[in-house]
Amino acid sequence: MTGAGIRPIAVVGPTATGKSDLALDLAERLGGEIVNIDAMQLYRGMDIGTAKLTVAQRRGIPHHQLDVLEVTEIATVAAYQAAASADVAAIMDRGRVPIIVGGSMMYVQALLDQWDFPATDPAVRARWEAVLADGGVASVHAALRKADPVAAATILPTDGRRMVRALEVVELTGRPFAASAPRIGQPRWGTVIIGVDRETAALDARIEQRTALMFAGGLVEEVCGLIERGLRAGVTARRAIGYAQVLSYLDNEYDLSHARERTLIGTRRYVRRQRSWFRRDARVRWVDGAASDLLATTLALLDEKERTQ
Repeated sequence: MTGAGIRPIAVVGPTATGKSDLALDLAERLGGEIVNIDAMQLYRGMDIGTAKLTVAQRRGIPHHQLDVLEVTEIATVAAYQAAASADVAAIMDRGRVPIIVGGSMMYVQALLDQWDFPATDPAVRARWEAVLADGGVASVHAALRKADPVAAATILPTDGRRMVRALEVVELTGRPFAASAPRIGQPRWGTVIIGVDRETAALDARIEQRTALMFAGGLVEEVCGLIERGLRAGVTARRAIGYAQVLSYLDNEYDLSHARERTLIGTRRYVRRQRSWFRRDARVRWVDGAASDLLATTLALLDEKERTQ
């Protein structure tokens, strides 16, 4: 997999399934570099709550799209798409294999399906953001139900930011929000997409253990440090699972044990959404994260993919 024959490998799937370890193993075996596709790992200082690998844990393998934003900046799919596309192309130009790893669903689709994003209009966006600020998510959800019932039914009713974007697109284009979605076809660069999952009960146990370790390992202290760097002013960073719950704890909305429990519940819900999203994509070749030799299993899938091209 060198020279003109290089094809990226995307390692996707639910949180806590073992994607990072598999990506590192693949990078070591195939001569690769890692491209992060977890939206919250873009942020500097958001380490414990995102399970970001430390420099020592990266085994000397170059990592891209980590620590590229301050917590006060807005993470956008369009900006990520442009930056990560450049990283993938540069890695391939060096004769290395891009290993794209993470579970941020829309980011994966934007990168691999060359999503063309509709233009934005700051005035229109600001108007709908004001509606969100004044009336909460219920107000923008009601407006979206009227303007685009399909979008209103498919976007989570708590995702105010995405509803604002949908209303902006509908207003600017005169077309439903779904009309701007990418068409699923051959993945960009011929990328092979590997999905990692685990049996539900086992994954729930891993999530519970990970959540406990995050709180025991200094998540509250990490959030306190990020507050000094402007976390509360951030639009996307402060809403990350774990960080939002710790902020509520610090604001005396509930105690620390409840913050842990809400983080655990939020993570499990997110896993269900990830599963549903990635399982709909017939291009994904699934492996069991609990396999005794996950690397060998994955390499066999990659070999099979090469033979059937």
